[in-house]
Amino acid sequence: MHLVYPAVLSALLFCTGLYGVLARRNAILVLMSVELMLNAVNLNLVAFDVWLSRAARDTVHSGQALTLFTIAVAAAEIGIGLAIVLAVYRNRGTSDIDKLRDTAEGPDAAEPGADRAQKTEATA
Repeated sequence: MHLVYPAVLSALLFCTGLYGVLARRNAILVLMSVELMLNAVNLNLVAFDVWLSRAARDTVHSGQALTLFTIAVAAAEIGIGLAIVLAVYRNRGTSDIDKLRDTAEGPDAAEPGADRAQKTEATA
């Protein structure tokens, strides 16, 4: 098999994941899109490792070793990311990224224009 096929598939997977990270507002879907991008990198690592192993006979298969390392890092990232998303959802009641500003802010600080409107109504 040519190197072009897995490279094109990897590019399509990575672009799909990048679109998901940039366009989605749900934190779970953003984490899934990051996983898709990591899988695209894994596909590239394995494809180039196989391609380079044909050229040189004594290879150590470093691409496959890096893929295993990336899978372990991705599993840890998903575990920690889901724990953070669940903690934020319990505290805020939403996993919408746009509504989550800073964890130090309270839920009333999410709309700064509402405070000014309430103050002007109270003084009038």
